[in-house]
Amino acid sequence: MNLVEVWFGIIDRQAIRPGVFTSVKDLNAKIRQFITGWNDRAHPFVWTKTPEQILSKANPKTTSETRH
Repeated sequence: MNLVEVWFGIIDRQAIRPGVFTSVKDLNAKIRQFITGWNDRAHPFVWTKTPEQILSKANPKTTSETRH
């Protein structure tokens, strides 16, 4: 996942999903308000897992002993 996907996920969870919008103009205003607030509180992303931990979840080992 790249940072663009992370950024849009944050906007979606914090600004779009909780809201009710009556028009595209209203939605646009909410997104711009969120971005302004985000920039006022700007802070870097802090990764809490190593690349190896992330990749191991993305590429899990397969097993031939699958039980259904």
